[in-house]
Amino acid sequence: MSNLENNLSEGNVVKQLFWFSFPFLISNLIQSLYNVADMLIVGNFSGTNSLSGVTIGGQITFILTNIIAGLCTGGTVLVAQYLGAKDREAVKESIATLLTTLLLAAVGITIIMLLLKEPILNLLQTPSESYQESNRYLLVTVIGIVFIFGYNALSAIMRGMGDSKRPFYFVLIACITNIILDIVFVAVFHMAALGAAIATVISQALSMILCIIYLIKNKFLFDFKIKSFRLYKDRMIKLIKVGLPNAIQNGIVGVSFLFLTALVNIIGGVNASAAVGVVAKINGFAILPAIAMSSSISAMCAQNIGANRWDRVEKTFKVGTLIAIGISWVIFAVVMIFPEPILKIFDRDNQAMIDCGVTYIRTYSFDYIFVPIIFGLNGLFIGAGHTTFSLINSILSSVGLRIPACIIFGLLFQMGLSGVGLGAPVASFGAMLLTLWYYFSNKWRKSTVIDSLNEE
Repeated sequence: MSNLENNLSEGNVVKQLFWFSFPFLISNLIQSLYNVADMLIVGNFSGTNSLSGVTIGGQITFILTNIIAGLCTGGTVLVAQYLGAKDREAVKESIATLLTTLLLAAVGITIIMLLLKEPILNLLQTPSESYQESNRYLLVTVIGIVFIFGYNALSAIMRGMGDSKRPFYFVLIACITNIILDIVFVAVFHMAALGAAIATVISQALSMILCIIYLIKNKFLFDFKIKSFRLYKDRMIKLIKVGLPNAIQNGIVGVSFLFLTALVNIIGGVNASAAVGVVAKINGFAILPAIAMSSSISAMCAQNIGANRWDRVEKTFKVGTLIAIGISWVIFAVVMIFPEPILKIFDRDNQAMIDCGVTYIRTYSFDYIFVPIIFGLNGLFIGAGHTTFSLINSILSSVGLRIPACIIFGLLFQMGLSGVGLGAPVASFGAMLLTLWYYFSNKWRKSTVIDSLNEE
C-alpha cells in the first residue's frame, strides 16, 4: 500500500473515524470560508447591494459545485470499495474515468452558464440594486468552474483512498490566499463583488494546482498526462449509477433553495435577500459537522463493505451519527440564544438586514435537530452505493415538502420570512422518517458496486 493510501477496514473504528473526519471537517470549514470571506469583506467595505450580489451569484456557483460534489461522491465510493477489495486496476480506471468526466463537464457547464447567466438572474427576481454586482460575480466564478471541479474531484479520490489530511492542507493555503486577495481587491482597490470573485477563483486554482503537484511527486496512480484521460465503459456505468443520483439530488436541493431566494426577493427585497444569504452561510457552518461525518461514514463504510467487514460498517455509522447529533444540537442552542450577535458579524451597520435575519433564523435553525440523523443515514447508504434512494428522498423532501411549506407558511399564512424559514425543518423531519424506514428495511445492505464487480 502506498503512502497515498490508508486502510480503513482495520484498527479501532472510533479512533479511525475521528482522525479521518476531523481533517475533513476542518477542510469543509475552510472551504466554506471562501464565500463567507467574500461576504464579510464585501459587506463591511462595499455595502448591502454588493453583499446581495455576492449572495445571489455565490448561491448559483454553490449549486454547480454541489452537483459536481455529488458526482465526485460516486468516485469516492468506487475508489474506496475497489481499494477495500484490493482491485488496484479498477481503482486506477475509476480515477481516470472520474477526472475525464469532470473535465468534459467543466467545459460544457462553463459555456452553458456564460450563455444563461443573465436569464437565470432575471428568473431569480434579482433586485435591481444588486443586479450588476450579481452579474459580475457570477461571470468570474463561472470562468473558474474548472478549478472548482478539479479540486473537488481530487479531494474525493483521496478520501476514497483513506486520505483526508492532504486536502485540508491545500484548502488551508488557498483560503488564506483568498482572504488576503479579498482585502486587496475589495478593501484596497474597491472592486466590490468583482474583486471578491477574482480572489475566489485565483485561490481555488491554487488549491487544485498544489493538489496535482503533490500527487505527481508521490507517484499517484494517475499521472495527469493527456493520454491518460480516458473513459472506461464499465467504470463509467458504475460512476453514473452511484454518482449521478447524488449529483441530481444536490442539484434539486440547490434549485429548491434558489426558488426560496426568488420567493424572499419578492417578499422582502434587498435587505431580506442579503439576510437570507447571510443565514445561508451561517447554516453552511452549522451543518458542516454533519456533512463531514456523513462523508467520513461513507468513505469508511465503502472500504469496509469492499473488505466484507459488515460489523465495522454498522459501528462506523452508529458512532459517527451520535457524534454529529451531539455537535449539531449544541450549535442549534447557540444559534437560538445568540442570533443577532452572529448576524452582526456580517454587517453590523444595517439593522434592517439584521432584523430580517433574526426572524428567518429563529425558525430555520430547527433544521439542525434533524439534519445529523439524515446525514448519518445517507452516509451509510451512499457508502453502500445506494444513492438512488437518497435522490428519491431528496426530491420528496425538497420539492414535495420544503417548497410547499415555504409557500403555505410564508405567503398563504402571511408569516413572511419566519414562514419561509419553517420550510427547512418541516422538510427535514419528513426526510428523516423516510431514511429511518429504509435503514430498518435492510435494503441498503446489498452493495451496488462490489456485488456487480463479483459478477464480472
